[in-house]
Amino acid sequence: MHSKNNPIVWFEIYVQDMERAKSFYEAVLAIKLCEMPAPTAEMTMEMWSFPMDREAGMNTYGAGGMLVKMEGKSSGVGGTLVYFGCEDCAVEAARAVAHGGILIKEKTSIGEHGFIALVQDTEGNMIGFHSMVCKPSE
Repeated sequence: MHSKNNPIVWFEIYVQDMERAKSFYEAVLAIKLCEMPAPTAEMTMEMWSFPMDREAGMNTYGAGGMLVKMEGKSSGVGGTLVYFGCEDCAVEAARAVAHGGILIKEKTSIGEHGFIALVQDTEGNMIGFHSMVCKPSE
């Protein structure tokens, strides 16, 4: 059965230094992360969730996710890239650099699909920012 809803329901960004990572994402995205308890008592992990509308359900536009510090899970550039939606991806990319991230690709047009910028976070993870419109000054 084909669903018209977003099939992505969750993501995790693995980190080595939770305070550093939490500070980076809160500053860059201008949000507050929410501490989450480990799913079971046997699981030793620290988790901080990105804001999401639990009332809207998991399969609506967008996906929930969190920063996770867990034994055996390392951070770094890998095969998955998470994009964060924003009004102007150049703004978040600049904030990322100002808070210890590394600019990988400055704001770039992807045609009718808008714009993207890529950065490496303080934990070595590659992340992306996506925006739809170009600001009038550009």
